[in-house]
Amino acid sequence: MTTRFEWDPAKAASNLRKHGVSFETAELVFRDPFALTFLDRIERGELRWLTIGMVGSTKIISVAHADREEDENGNTTEIIRIISARKAVPAEKRRYEDEAR
Repeated sequence: MTTRFEWDPAKAASNLRKHGVSFETAELVFRDPFALTFLDRIERGELRWLTIGMVGSTKIISVAHADREEDENGNTTEIIRIISARKAVPAEKRRYEDEAR
């Protein structure tokens, strides 16, 4: 299975201004083998997930996203739509440090 990321460009620009985290940087969280992903909420029937993970060697960020799968020509692609990304708050950092390692 391959993975593809998508997002709304206007939302990405707004997120960068507000939180200082680009969605391109947010993609890197999904490469963290210790990242934690859990259901955050259901909004209008869509499952919204939160993933907490490391970017680089010291920065822990939280990424809100929705996932879906598409099947094209017998190949399944996981599509992760990034909704927001920000520096993890202290409680999220503790959870990551306690559970991820």
